[in-house]
Amino acid sequence: MAKLGPGVVVGGLTLGALAVVGLLAFQANGAASRAVAAAPSASSSSSAGAPSAAPSASAQPSAPPLPAESGAGLRVVYSLKDRQVWLVDPKKPVPVVASFKVTPGAVQPSLGAYTVYSRSAASDGSDGRKVEHVVRFAQQSGTVFGFSALVDESAQPTAAPDPKSKPGGIRSSRSDAQQLWDFAPNGTRVVVVA
Repeated sequence: MAKLGPGVVVGGLTLGALAVVGLLAFQANGAASRAVAAAPSASSSSSAGAPSAAPSASAQPSAPPLPAESGAGLRVVYSLKDRQVWLVDPKKPVPVVASFKVTPGAVQPSLGAYTVYSRSAASDGSDGRKVEHVVRFAQQSGTVFGFSALVDESAQPTAAPDPKSKPGGIRSSRSDAQQLWDFAPNGTRVVVVA
């Protein structure tokens, strides 16, 4: 049997090592692709339990832009026409920290600027349903206006509420309501735009 020189042995070991590294890189690439496919989409809301570590992840890419007439400073902006809420903090690198759709009540608040004056972790809504993360900002003609989420999301209203009951609750998903709750303590400005 012919004796192999040291160069041939080193070359063989090097080729073997490169083959192993290539295989590991291929497997890692497949794992990364599966992780990206399993990750929630950018339009889904962040987790409901804590303030968002990456708040811009909850801003929907298809959301309308923040209305120009929405004021300045830290605020919650609610568009009646778009049925959209924006949480705005101008001190953040991305000022719109979250944006989400809402389902308004039968009665809408008047356009203007308000202040969050009352909050309840859990309550009964004006329609008698159990709600949570209630953030109230206005009262007009006996109707209380505030943001909240149904405790039982499967009962989320899809049709317009009964106008005879005159509810002013503005409903969102539980995770979006949690974000608004964390963002808007008493004293936070709420700007209602067309």
